[in-house]
Amino acid sequence: MQASYGTWRRRVEGLSCTFAWLIAAGLVLSAPIAPAAAQDAAAKPVRLVVLGDSLSAGYGLPANAAFPVRLQAALKDKGTAVEVINAGVSGDTTSSGLGRLDWSVPDGTKGVILELGANDALRGIDPKVPREALSEIIRRLQARKIAVLLAGMVAPPNYGADYAQKFNSIYPDLAKQFGVPLYPFFLEGVAGNTKLALPDGMHPTTEGIDIVVKNILPSVEAFIGSIPKQPG
Repeated sequence: MQASYGTWRRRVEGLSCTFAWLIAAGLVLSAPIAPAAAQDAAAKPVRLVVLGDSLSAGYGLPANAAFPVRLQAALKDKGTAVEVINAGVSGDTTSSGLGRLDWSVPDGTKGVILELGANDALRGIDPKVPREALSEIIRRLQARKIAVLLAGMVAPPNYGADYAQKFNSIYPDLAKQFGVPLYPFFLEGVAGNTKLALPDGMHPTTEGIDIVVKNILPSVEAFIGSIPKQPG
């Protein structure tokens, strides 16, 4: 996996790395729900937020080709009513994501796909920093009763095996610590394939994003299914 990052270190300076569930209508035994009201409830989508960097934000792509847009369309095709909000910011590190967490994840959000860390790794930031930032993001979201799907990242080989081991262990460690689902590598099936990368050698093309969506979709469906069906 590491070898797939070949040109990252040289070309990363400008890197832009960067629901309500079917609201159950309150059943009143003496007053069944009117059909129209039931239809309105069924039509209300679950709100997900993708809190990430340029990899999920859609750097270098048309707006309709960004990961959140493609993911929402794929879920809709599978019969899942969902609103996927793009809260990706180019160049964000985990610390940057933590700094904007409160306003990036609005009230009413049921789940967050947390995709951050690539820029930390590319800059060689001490792995203790993204570990703490990601931990705090998860803590705050869980305190708000917002579910988290953690999307992992792996370090490029430039900083050596010791750095890679410390960085790569962050995601499985935090998934276990906080009891959240983990998708091990956000760019699985795409990283290292030059045909699926923009000229910078890193960011996915539209076709690349579609592969990312296809690969992560079962995990997102399971994630949505695990979110309690609560009003609000």
